[in-house]
Amino acid sequence: MGLVEEFNDYRTRMNERIMSYDNKVIKRFFNLDTNTYMEGALDVKTKEMLGLVASMVLRCDDCIKYHVGKCHEEGVTDEQIMEVFSIANLVGGSIVIPHFRRAVEYWEELKERGSAE
Repeated sequence: MGLVEEFNDYRTRMNERIMSYDNKVIKRFFNLDTNTYMEGALDVKTKEMLGLVASMVLRCDDCIKYHVGKCHEEGVTDEQIMEVFSIANLVGGSIVIPHFRRAVEYWEELKERGSAE
């Protein structure tokens, strides 16, 4: 199982488990997150790139993987993703570099997986 499948399987399984507790606050938070990234004054692609920069600066590898995947789904190009990574590294500083490496690894696996389909 590759990085992409492992991450998505874990995320799906745990989200289902979390939702099984039927907690109103958690459900509302998840709903707020979902609605924030929907089409609005900004398109979904732009929102996902913004989410990726924020996630990299905050150094959340799960969030980075999620937004890298969404950027891939939205048709972000290699050139665009590298600019997004550049902004994240500039804003976050050198401490972002390990997360940048993992993001590039994940991006490359997504591309490889996409070309195999």
